Amino acid sequence: MAFDFRKLMGKDRGEEDYIEIDLDQQTDSKSKILVKPFTLKQFDDVNEILNALREGYTIAIVDIKPMKTKDVIELKRAVSKIKKTVEALEGSIAGFGEHTIIATPNFAEIHKAPVKHAKKDDMSFY
Repeated sequence: MAFDFRKLMGKDRGEEDYIEIDLDQQTDSKSKILVKPFTLKQFDDVNEILNALREGYTIAIVDIKPMKTKDVIELKRAVSKIKKTVEALEGSIAGFGEHTIIATPNFAEIHKAPVKHAKKDDMSFY
């Protein structure tokens, strides 16, 4: 006895076995990657950065100079909080220069060049 699997799956012989896709459809704006600048003036500014990173479509470029000149201890707390969130999201975080931090979710990775150590001079007497 032969089974007709098409009838079992609810398909008649007259139905097509393919789906037509409209390529002219507009893409969802949430699927676009957003590179967004932030300025860290106080510790509470961290929440806006973290919320943007958690959405998953934002690369955050954070200017830390205002907070660095005001309160270094609060800056360390803020950067630590950003770092923990980025690690939980399996993203990347890196400092660029003295006043900028870049944080990304897991879809992007920051290239970190190996740190070059100064070579000791063979003629040094120390």
